[in-house]
Amino acid sequence: MGETKNARMRQAREAVGLSQQALADAVGATRQTIGLIEAGRYNPSLKLCLAICKALGKTLDELFWE
Repeated sequence: MGETKNARMRQAREAVGLSQQALADAVGATRQTIGLIEAGRYNPSLKLCLAICKALGKTLDELFWE
């Protein structure tokens, strides 16, 4: 995952007013995991990617794929 992908996820999360913790709670992950994904230091499973997309109202293309 490149910088732009992580920035898109962070921007989408902030746009809907969710903290890292709130998003983590919504998708069944830890706040640390969300932070690592946004920092580009963790590659989430497809299942987690889909949960994040659903929580943020975005598609996989919009958040994770080029």
